[in-house]
Amino acid sequence: MNRKTALAAAVAAALTLGTVVAASSQSPALASGTTANGAGFRSMTAVGRLAVMERAEKEAGALAKTLGLGPDERLLPKDVLVENDGARHVRYDRTYRGLPVVGGDLVVHYAANGKPTSTTWAHEGAVKVAGVTPKLTGKDASATAERSARHVTSARTTALDTSQLVVWAVGKVPVLAYRTTVTGTGDAGPGAHEAVVLDAASGTVLDQYEVEQTVTGTGNGVNVGQVSIETSQGGSGYTLTDAAHGGTIVYDSYNSPQSNPAQNARTFSKSSNSWGNGSTSSRESAAVDASYGLAKTWDYYKSTFNRSGIRNDGRGAPAYVHVDNQLLNAFYDDSCFCMSFGDGSSQNGNTPLTALDVSGHEMSHGVTAATANLNYSGESGGLNEATSDIFGTMVEFYAGNSTDPGDYYIGEKLHMGNGYLRRMDNPAADGSSLSCYSSRAGQVDVHYSSGIANHFFYLAAEGTGAKTIGGLPHNGTPCNGDSFNGIGRDKAAAVWYRALSTYMTSTTTYSSARTATLQAAADLYGANSQERYLVSKAWAAVSVGTALPDPGNGTPTPSPSGSPSPSPSSSPTGNPNPGNALTNGGFEQGATGWTQSADDITNSTQQQAHGGSWYAWMMGYGSTAGETLAQNNVAVPSTGSPKLTFWLKVTTQESGSTAYDTLKVTANGQALATYSNANASAGYVQRTVDLSAFRGQSVNLAFVGQEDAYLSTVFLVDDVSVG
Repeated sequence: MNRKTALAAAVAAALTLGTVVAASSQSPALASGTTANGAGFRSMTAVGRLAVMERAEKEAGALAKTLGLGPDERLLPKDVLVENDGARHVRYDRTYRGLPVVGGDLVVHYAANGKPTSTTWAHEGAVKVAGVTPKLTGKDASATAERSARHVTSARTTALDTSQLVVWAVGKVPVLAYRTTVTGTGDAGPGAHEAVVLDAASGTVLDQYEVEQTVTGTGNGVNVGQVSIETSQGGSGYTLTDAAHGGTIVYDSYNSPQSNPAQNARTFSKSSNSWGNGSTSSRESAAVDASYGLAKTWDYYKSTFNRSGIRNDGRGAPAYVHVDNQLLNAFYDDSCFCMSFGDGSSQNGNTPLTALDVSGHEMSHGVTAATANLNYSGESGGLNEATSDIFGTMVEFYAGNSTDPGDYYIGEKLHMGNGYLRRMDNPAADGSSLSCYSSRAGQVDVHYSSGIANHFFYLAAEGTGAKTIGGLPHNGTPCNGDSFNGIGRDKAAAVWYRALSTYMTSTTTYSSARTATLQAAADLYGANSQERYLVSKAWAAVSVGTALPDPGNGTPTPSPSGSPSPSPSSSPTGNPNPGNALTNGGFEQGATGWTQSADDITNSTQQQAHGGSWYAWMMGYGSTAGETLAQNNVAVPSTGSPKLTFWLKVTTQESGSTAYDTLKVTANGQALATYSNANASAGYVQRTVDLSAFRGQSVNLAFVGQEDAYLSTVFLVDDVSVG
């Protein structure tokens, strides 16, 4: 991109704008020259953003060496955020011998003086694979992907589908892989897409997920009321081109397939500047709603976070309405940098999917893709969906449209059976979504696991208790029986946006999302602020971690009667058990007190801690290997029945009850307990080992891992104590 391109937005703004004006309650545009909070970030012009991106590109080579990356790796700048004090946060993607590294993204944080202070990794450290020549052919990968698809039926690869060779760094050990797109019938209809990731050597399925980041089944395209929209005049007529918002154009897809919404697309144009009739009898009505919703979403991000469009470059993404036939879906597709809206189906009275919160939801998928790029599977996929629900909801509040007032119901204006698609205050009310975190969060559909973060956001913003918002009943019932006030939706949104854009990566889990939001709250409001404390309370209320100590410098929040005490094993600052004879049993001080043969103690977001954000990740190589994690001179109590207690999570590629890969617990070299791939569990399980034979002694306690040559087993250890 040259600097001339960066000036295009300014030229476009000089176009003659036509406005369709009617009665509507709308938030005024931010006055020229006024700056908003921006979650701490500066507003940048297109030219200014280009300059900081060029600087990041120039720094990339030296930075890669500083970070210890290998000679085959390259850093590609993706985004830069600049603090009000001049500090920078530079987000990079990574390649290995020219191949994309999935899970290789990272954010480098620079102080105002230009010196790097820390790095947030999706996959920490250098990436290395044996080679980049696959054993499987692309044809083999396509055939295997078709057989392995689980999100679509009758899976097939088409001329538009691809098998792309990548380095898959989502696991502990990076592997060469194929990422193949298949087409079939799924939630998005008969043209739904699924990505299947295969080990390029063995053909083993590594991951699979929907490609379209959707808000399946939502929409109310003709019910936003009479609104003002920005159009452009050219020749003798007008078009639905919004030059005030990056040149966003709304097209009539003319029922093009969702795999190619531009196939039959035409611009909306006419001699008069009056659009739609509020009914599906006019094809313009859905386009009016989309234009209005996307403009409001743009304005929300600009006035609230100083963000100029999806990619923060001032460029609008095209939108297509009337996509496919009987399509009860809307989605954002980063590959075409575009949004698609279906016309609904008989299930919702053929209501177009162009509602205000849907537009905000889909455009926010683009913002996520441009920032953290959360993988659309597992826990990161749930966080991806929740981010769109959060900001789609915030756009609804921001717009102030009297026909669709702000609330925490998703799709409440839809003609759906239960009156909504999702509820942020009570996600489980739909019968499928999760309100509280559990070990199966990474296994359920991302639209349902999103409920955990949705519930967190509602509680952080509004607190607990029954209330009416936007004319609808809400009740933020916590999972732990707690009671507290919220920090307000604007502050909660600022925390989430800063965490998303600055600290989250493609592999962020719920545990690391908690860490990211606590850091964001500290940045914005102070480490000892009530805001940060209440954010921790909201996470604890959805069963993610425990609340921080009350700093006591704000308005006291109500104390629950009879609320359960936090489990010591899930303390975010290590294991506080009285008499704990171990140092740093929760690993929250990194390797302090421990001796490790490999870098097992980590806060990597690729796995989840049991408590806090640090844990020990042992094994997981898929080849012959051994590791030891030990602590010397541990004082075993001299009375009672002393025990070693810890939390263990085992995940494996092995099958059956034969112990191929093991983790032994030893004291002074004597094996006291053995766990193996046969002990695989969906989540952490508390384990207890009797130390009575060593009563009153100082011993060397160790976790000793051993893995055979075939298939991997991961042992996660956390919150270790002796007492």
